[in-house]
Amino acid sequence: MSSKKILITGATGFIGQQLLSYLNFSKQFDSGDISSIKIISRNIHPIHETVVCDLQCENIPNDIMNDVDTVFHLAGYAHDFREPSKSKNLYHTLNVGATLRLAELAVKSGVKHFVFISSVKAGGKLFTNKCANEIDQGMADNIYGQTKREAEIKLLNIGRNSNMHVSIIRPSLVYGPNAKGNLRLMLSLINKGLFPPIPDTQNRKSMIHVNDLVRAIMLVAKDERANGEIFIVTDGKPYSSRDIYKAMCIIAGKSIPKWNVPKFIIGIAAKINPKIKYKLDKLFADECYSSEKIEALGFKAKRTLKDMNKTSF
Repeated sequence: MSSKKILITGATGFIGQQLLSYLNFSKQFDSGDISSIKIISRNIHPIHETVVCDLQCENIPNDIMNDVDTVFHLAGYAHDFREPSKSKNLYHTLNVGATLRLAELAVKSGVKHFVFISSVKAGGKLFTNKCANEIDQGMADNIYGQTKREAEIKLLNIGRNSNMHVSIIRPSLVYGPNAKGNLRLMLSLINKGLFPPIPDTQNRKSMIHVNDLVRAIMLVAKDERANGEIFIVTDGKPYSSRDIYKAMCIIAGKSIPKWNVPKFIIGIAAKINPKIKYKLDKLFADECYSSEKIEALGFKAKRTLKDMNKTSF
């Protein structure tokens, strides 16, 4: 049984922390013992070997991949993209430049597997009534999706022209312990009694628990059928925004109101201010995706949003 050396970027982020915990707990990966885990970070990790490196500056040491078997690249830039012109270079530097630099160093160092965590946003805007799959590729409508897609294309090309196994994961909306972003904000506002009961607009959103996402990441790193492929990951249960609101109420230990804000009030609110419209459009958008492709490799989510409680969320 051979030993495996792992390198992770983004290990201090929401998904990265769970991946690191999984690897620390399992101690095995791809039929081999994990001999070491190295992370790239701007700060020293208290347990693991850390290469102190700011990917934004692209000052990645040439020897960073020495003896590494598998790279999990989770780091990237996903800030609010309402004003992308202010940070266009940063998106490109982190989401494209750093990814390609890491991949090129990985090839030169003989890395066997490179797993890139992209986003469903790389698939572009949805123009279909069905849950979109990996073939339903449209034009990304924001700088985040555009840069993730550019990185995907160039990374797959690197894989085709080398012996390195390259796999790409596109997570849907990720939830779980210490989740950040809009889900955490919704939960916080519900706890404070400040989030109004929203109407059921019959929209559909795909989601995935972070622990199931980690399982999917591990699967594509091991399965040779995943080489050169992109995989969308969901828990297989589309939710309306109203479903998500109700689940957050349960997680918060709050009763679900029997009334809701009328739809016409939502429409009026959207006309008041562009920022309000942006938030409401995002809240009620239809973002449904299919994970049939990765399910064909044997993946099946173990959790759904309706299984969550205060502890598990």
